[in-house]
Amino acid sequence: MNKKLTMDDFLEALLIMLIVAAIAVIGNWVSGKFTQSIVDSIPGMLILLGIAILGTLFAHVIPLKIPAIIYITVIGILLAIEGSPTAPYVTEAVGKVGLLPLATPVLAYAGVNMGKDWAEFKKIGWKGIVVTLCVMIGTFVGSALIAQLILSAEHII
Repeated sequence: MNKKLTMDDFLEALLIMLIVAAIAVIGNWVSGKFTQSIVDSIPGMLILLGIAILGTLFAHVIPLKIPAIIYITVIGILLAIEGSPTAPYVTEAVGKVGLLPLATPVLAYAGVNMGKDWAEFKKIGWKGIVVTLCVMIGTFVGSALIAQLILSAEHII
């Protein structure tokens, strides 16, 4: 975890974060059905990007074995918690960025990154593919059923 952060590693992580941020801004615009300007979500995305960069740097600079996500979470909470001088601006700006446009490029990157171990995946064989499909379908159907029950009980649908 706390290995020495080289300039190449930092630049690679920064490039990935910038690409994810750009895709998320465009995704936010598309998911808003083109009603919200791209410019509206840029301040919030820059805040999120800054928090992610700071948290990543802290994870490498501070000599504790704490994952970057913990630093990112703490920084985000401190910036947005009620009573913080930055809270009104941060919550308003970040509120213009949707969750789904943020999650999509991150999950796509995770999928591509996992795809690098194709040789390992091939060792699992066809049984692993069947189990994977069953888990994915079961998770989707289970989530849909739970959502249906809760939304029906609340008379939302």
